[in-house]
Amino acid sequence: MLRGLGCDWKPLTVLRGTTKRPGNSVVLLLAGLLAAAPALADDAERAGTALAEAVHGRPIGDDAVTRGTMTLIERGREPRVRETFQYRLEAADGGRQTLIRFTSPADIADTGLLIHDHADGATDQWLYLPAMDRVRRIAADRRGGRFVGSDLFFEDLEDRAPERDRHRLLSEETWDGAALQVLESVPVAGDGSVYSRRVSWIDPETLIPLRIDFYRGGDEPMKRLEVTRVARIDGYWTEMETTVTDLESGHRTVLVVDEVVYDQGLPGTLFTSRALADTRVERRYRP
Repeated sequence: MLRGLGCDWKPLTVLRGTTKRPGNSVVLLLAGLLAAAPALADDAERAGTALAEAVHGRPIGDDAVTRGTMTLIERGREPRVRETFQYRLEAADGGRQTLIRFTSPADIADTGLLIHDHADGATDQWLYLPAMDRVRRIAADRRGGRFVGSDLFFEDLEDRAPERDRHRLLSEETWDGAALQVLESVPVAGDGSVYSRRVSWIDPETLIPLRIDFYRGGDEPMKRLEVTRVARIDGYWTEMETTVTDLESGHRTVLVVDEVVYDQGLPGTLFTSRALADTRVERRYRP
């Protein structure tokens, strides 16, 4: 049910199979329902937009450094565990800057990704490959490419601004014992997203999406993100364990946070191409 919209909303049941002419009371009822439908739709869109903005704006600190692991799991193979550090800085102009660094195993050590999310919704990404000792810009048409063989696309690593989607609050559902708000987000025309829509199950207390289904057309999702553990650290709700599953192949990527430090005053120089190619710049800020 939709709450906070001034009404309780339920899907209408359509009665079929009658050939009798409806009475006046039925006609009036149907007319009232048809007249109310646009208002209900407008309410759902307003509530969905407000929820999306609240999720995007939830407190996450001015900066953060995270130490954790990325584990790739697929049938017939031993899990592949990668150790990572992630650095994030909230920019003064409303943008965000992120640096992701792998430290082990040897075949991926020092590989890094630099992301600049701009206040206007645009995103720039650069990948550092130590074997080639070069920084390569990620082209916009590669947003649907897999990040270092994981189930995360390059687009998934962006800080997606709410205005890039049309939002609609669908319902309230109980999932894993919690009452969650179900939000549908559809990219605006011309956005270039690799997804046709996303459906998120959001915890209204933490404002963390505990599940997101990703669609590429059709009625069935192609990928699912599930947050299985959260913790409040230094006053900020933090995703501690997340699983991303390719629903077609069964391949999974498990992201675990082992340690996080907030608000230590990270400098902007940490989020440059020079720092991306030189791990010595960031090491002093590791927890």
